[in-house]
Amino acid sequence: MSAFMDEVEKRNLSDIFVMTSGCAGLCSREPMATVEIVKQPPVKYVDLTPEKVAKIFAQVLGAQIRSPQDISLNLEEIQRYQLIGFGSGIYGAKHYESLLDLADKLPMVSSRELTPVSPREVFIFSTAALTGESKASDDHKALRNKLESKGYAVVDEFQCKGFNTNSFLKYIGGMNKNRPNAEDLSNADDFARNLMKNRQRVKVDDK
Repeated sequence: MSAFMDEVEKRNLSDIFVMTSGCAGLCSREPMATVEIVKQPPVKYVDLTPEKVAKIFAQVLGAQIRSPQDISLNLEEIQRYQLIGFGSGIYGAKHYESLLDLADKLPMVSSRELTPVSPREVFIFSTAALTGESKASDDHKALRNKLESKGYAVVDEFQCKGFNTNSFLKYIGGMNKNRPNAEDLSNADDFARNLMKNRQRVKVDDK
């Protein structure tokens, strides 16, 4: 709830009420939020997942979400973008194999495609059972190395906790239930906004 309150204050909104409630009958789908707009039916947001972290980035950056399978069928599409985010959950201390396979298939970035204002930039994100600056750096190493070997510049990285049922954890109900939570998504929102501001600042400075 504190994440929602922070956003309301940050955006100086005065026509929004934030309140807690008891179980809405969907406890297994938590964390959950209900948005109610006057004269409109309520909308429930449930099961906050890695994909919803990606959705936050897409909303803030005005981007589209594509799966590795979609891009693998049309590698030319990725050539149209100057900033690309690559992310998934972490399994075995690295991103999902489908994402790593996509990185292997990416064409090399030619120096002729780059400009001082808009080089081919990427950011990396993930959800994991255990997090921390050094942990994120290690988890992202395989993907980072593949992207940099293709000529992409990694400008920033983001990681938050995620619900984990890998290996033996599935027998004890998993780890980090209800993560990513609202605070994690708020942090993802801040990350994306800072990323956008930094890129705009670089463009101004380079002019």
